[in-house]
Amino acid sequence: MGLDLSKMRNIGISAHIDSGKTTLTERILFYTKRIHAIHEVKGKDGVGATMDSMDLERERGITIQSAATHCEWKDHHINLIDPPGPVDFTIEVERSLRVLDGAILVLCGVAGVQSQSITVDRQMRRYNVPRIAFVNKCDRTGANPMRVCDQLREKLHLNSVMLQLPIGLEGEHKGVIDLIDMKAIVFEGPNGDTMRTTEIPEELREEAEQRREVLIDTVSVFSDELLEAALEGKATSEQIIAAVRKGTLGLKLVPVMLGSAYKNKGVQILLDGVLRYLPDPTEVENIAINPAKEDDRLITTSKDSDPLLAYAFKLTDGSYGQLTYIRIYQGRMQKGEMMENARTRRRVRIARLVRMHADEMEDIDSAGAGDIVATFGVDCASGDTFRTEDYDYTLTSMHVPEPVISLAIAPKDRKAADNMSKALQRFTKEDPTFRVHVDPKTSETIISGMGELHLDVYVERMKREYQAEVNVGAPQVAFRERITKTIRYAYTHKKQTGGSGQYGKIAGSIGPGEKGEYEFVDAVTGGSVPREYISSVEKGFKSCIDEGMFIGKPIDGLRVELDDGGSHPVDSSDNAFQAAARGAFREFYLQAGPQALEPIMNVALEGPSEFQGEMVGTILQRRGILIGTTEDTGFVRIESEVPLAEMFGYATVLRSATQGKAEFTMEFHRYAAAPREVQDELVKKYQAERAAKNK
Repeated sequence: MGLDLSKMRNIGISAHIDSGKTTLTERILFYTKRIHAIHEVKGKDGVGATMDSMDLERERGITIQSAATHCEWKDHHINLIDPPGPVDFTIEVERSLRVLDGAILVLCGVAGVQSQSITVDRQMRRYNVPRIAFVNKCDRTGANPMRVCDQLREKLHLNSVMLQLPIGLEGEHKGVIDLIDMKAIVFEGPNGDTMRTTEIPEELREEAEQRREVLIDTVSVFSDELLEAALEGKATSEQIIAAVRKGTLGLKLVPVMLGSAYKNKGVQILLDGVLRYLPDPTEVENIAINPAKEDDRLITTSKDSDPLLAYAFKLTDGSYGQLTYIRIYQGRMQKGEMMENARTRRRVRIARLVRMHADEMEDIDSAGAGDIVATFGVDCASGDTFRTEDYDYTLTSMHVPEPVISLAIAPKDRKAADNMSKALQRFTKEDPTFRVHVDPKTSETIISGMGELHLDVYVERMKREYQAEVNVGAPQVAFRERITKTIRYAYTHKKQTGGSGQYGKIAGSIGPGEKGEYEFVDAVTGGSVPREYISSVEKGFKSCIDEGMFIGKPIDGLRVELDDGGSHPVDSSDNAFQAAARGAFREFYLQAGPQALEPIMNVALEGPSEFQGEMVGTILQRRGILIGTTEDTGFVRIESEVPLAEMFGYATVLRSATQGKAEFTMEFHRYAAAPREVQDELVKKYQAERAAKNK
């Protein structure tokens, strides 16, 4: 028998790095009795947080891989995913949000909305994930949850509303005032597990009443019943809760709760909020498509009795083979039964089904719609759909960002070479943003990823998990090139050898297209190019976009139009027209004003105000542009855009300029034209490489 879906929640915890996600998860597991002792993230007690199961995570005090667990709270089953904070591991957050029904957005009570808060908000919007905001660290000096609630409106344009007020802040933080029931809740005991409900302290009553008015005013737009009751002064707690839930599920409201996970305050009420305001699996719309028919779309049903549709959102290589994390959208998965991988069309048997708790697992015989489970021994890739055989639907895939940084790696000896190969095979399967290729010019193995930390962690994991010692080359930036104007081309490919020759004549225009896209327009009239050869021309041009003629890098956006040409009854062929397209590209590309593009990163710095000048200086020295500065209680936050090429080794420079008191985060923003001297350098290097190759 399946679980009652109205009593199930699939939630994730997302936040800026160091906002306290893993600490909050640890407390949730403690209060729901999944663990019996609390351990801290940095692993000072030699244990480390439950969800940080890798040694590397415990040493660095960061989360690298998203971890899944499950717990029970007040008769409800909660599947919980703790994704990483650093933007280098953004795919872990993407894949978590792809399969979750709701999320807790954790914000630091002091720093408020930070750069990665903006990133995870964008990811939540991409997958339409309803959220509760939890203002953490209310015990810290400078904490101001009311200001953080305002920042959610100003910076993230979210309709945020406080459901609670703090009783004391900083060292005086004792508990919260519930603005719905108008009660004070104080947390006592060494682990905050004693919750005492009392009357609101007199000095806070007036503010609490004002805030409750604001709350009712904000949420009454979602409930006519509440609006009428509020006008008569008779609004009930049930009416307010129903209105908050409706607004949250409709993505039109973000309820704000607060506390301190580290000091064990507010977590139990947050769990109540998860049950009250976040959706169960039946309240979220998930789409499956039929790849064979563009308009054939299906809203998944969350019913056990329907054909199976399940999504493999994460892979890890465990001691028992590949462990695949799966979210079931409809149908049931039964141990021992067969299912089909929609991408490969291969049948696979479910040999073992488990429920995860970080790196521990418990065996189960079956799982139904809405659940998140894992299975062993199933060969698949991240993002694959599993389904009942001959069921034509596939679940929509997740967004995978392109890598922006590369490193050349070489094994130190023969043994390391074998181990490195195994490690790379595993990592590319697990992480769609981690790419590996062999450079055809130098025969070097190149790994690409989302940032220095991303690649650094994988090199470290090769050494630890595979004993593969590697030499690492200097980081390489993923440059692109793009043409700036549209020009006409006309080209004839003619080749006569013994027997039939090759002939293909084409004409049209070539110009810049949508960023990152290749577009081919067939504008041929009158049959000047036979229909069967038009796709050959398209293929020929497409084969050229991986390496442009300006600096030898992939082309960012190309639009090709074919409107005229000619053919020969004997000598024309698929190969001839592909060769004509490649010839036209080589002859005309440099006339279309190509330019080199470099990746520009969003860089956010945070540190004490006294170092503002030094922090700004480090950015301006790196061709950076300042976007904005916000200052608050001796703390400054600087937003900027800096070319990735200038950011190598920046952590050391920033530390020495600010006595180690400032920190920064960086994520890819866009591609922009590189300065003239950088372009000239890249052109020179490319021409030298070509000359050496042609010798």
